[in-house]
Amino acid sequence: MHHEAQRLVGALRERGVEPGEVVAFQLPNWREAVVAFYGLAMGGYVLVPIVHIYGAKEVRFIMAQSGARAYISADRNGYVDYIDIVDGAAPGQVANLAHHIVVETTDDRVPATTHPEQQRASWTDAVSRAAPITDVAHADPDDVCVLAYTSGTTSDPKGVMHTHRTLLAELPHITQWIAPGAPNLMGSPVTHATGMLGAVLGPMDLGENIHLIDRWDPDHALDVMLEAGIGAGTGASVFLASIIDHPRFTPEHARLIRGVGLGGAPVPTALAERAAAHGIRLIRAYGSTEHPSITGGQYDDPDRQRNGSDGRPLDGVEMRLVDDDGNDVATGRPGEIVSRGPDLSMGYTDPALTAAAFDADGWYHTGDMGVLDRDGYLTITDRLNDVIIRGGENISAAEVEAAISALPAVAEVAVVAAPDARLGEHACAFVRLAPRDADTAPAFDLATITAHLQQVGIARQKWPEELRIVDDYPRTASGKIRKVDLRAQLREARP
Repeated sequence: MHHEAQRLVGALRERGVEPGEVVAFQLPNWREAVVAFYGLAMGGYVLVPIVHIYGAKEVRFIMAQSGARAYISADRNGYVDYIDIVDGAAPGQVANLAHHIVVETTDDRVPATTHPEQQRASWTDAVSRAAPITDVAHADPDDVCVLAYTSGTTSDPKGVMHTHRTLLAELPHITQWIAPGAPNLMGSPVTHATGMLGAVLGPMDLGENIHLIDRWDPDHALDVMLEAGIGAGTGASVFLASIIDHPRFTPEHARLIRGVGLGGAPVPTALAERAAAHGIRLIRAYGSTEHPSITGGQYDDPDRQRNGSDGRPLDGVEMRLVDDDGNDVATGRPGEIVSRGPDLSMGYTDPALTAAAFDADGWYHTGDMGVLDRDGYLTITDRLNDVIIRGGENISAAEVEAAISALPAVAEVAVVAAPDARLGEHACAFVRLAPRDADTAPAFDLATITAHLQQVGIARQKWPEELRIVDDYPRTASGKIRKVDLRAQLREARP
């Protein structure tokens, strides 16, 4: 891996991509993705890992805003055509992009790019035949090394800036949940913060092996566990739930898992209880791309707090719960979670977003609501930010709402997070229809919405999985939709 990483840097340098420039890569959980992490860091580049299921709209925005000089991708994976992401871009849309390196998945030759100012080569031609570098680029610890784009309250992805120092400060948090000698299969994308830290940087720091799977199929994962003698289930709750609820799950599988850390999405207490019935100890952690680990549980915590809370603030992390005026709230009272610490990112690529979320004293305003018990354990209760976390992936409600509102039948739409026993959350669309003749107007249902979202290019994981037709919404005095009430309705409707 080290030697191939040296050759990746050699290939980029041969093409004139210099240390300090931005290189984006969009790969599934393949070995080439791990090589890209190691090589780009070694070469002194700014890494932009892009989740492999992002489509053309998101990726073109990310490449344009980051100023990526090179892009490493597959040719095609699932329903995403990475060649078309580049070739289908309008002139000037990805103006800084000069080189596209493609990991081939078919026997067909990689086609030449349609943009004359760009060059394209296969991974085999570019990397396998490049001369390996012998020097490592010098980097200042406070240089930005990773631009991690995450969907959030804005319609476009937000570029989170992490330095060598902030990521190294995070490793002691993530590695305490990686049990030495107890390897685990990672299904979370390594281009997502959870997979990057838990499956690439954490195991490297501990000297442990890396075990990746590029498409999460619980039936196949159960076979891999027994074949390789490894556990599974780390990351978002969907991974563990799909394993232990599978009819082929056995006590032998449970023995391999032992304990598992979950985070990146809401973790139902019922899942912890089901895991405990199999002898699996579960811990929960809370954080975000901006501040990867704010709180976390420990395996020896009391069952009530280990299964029902998101843990206590981690070493070096400061956390407060505040009211609307920024004043600390009393124990047991809900407040917005604000945090700071050595692993907190430097903010966003967009200064306006940084100013909105980071205050003058260095506190990051998470947009999440929580309650602290008298022992200092945090429980997340609601979300102020307009985002849905589906299986660990952030979905911008604003982006989905903007697309749905273009349908002529829609007068108003609000997309919110609905509880999901498998994924943690999924998107639910509350739609108020425009006046129409009920006898002649075509039917309006969830299929109407998904067909439209597919046509306009919204990534599939962002599509609402539930639709509620409403006459009106709960509103504030100023007329704003009270999404907190909509989310409460959905929680109360679940058994």
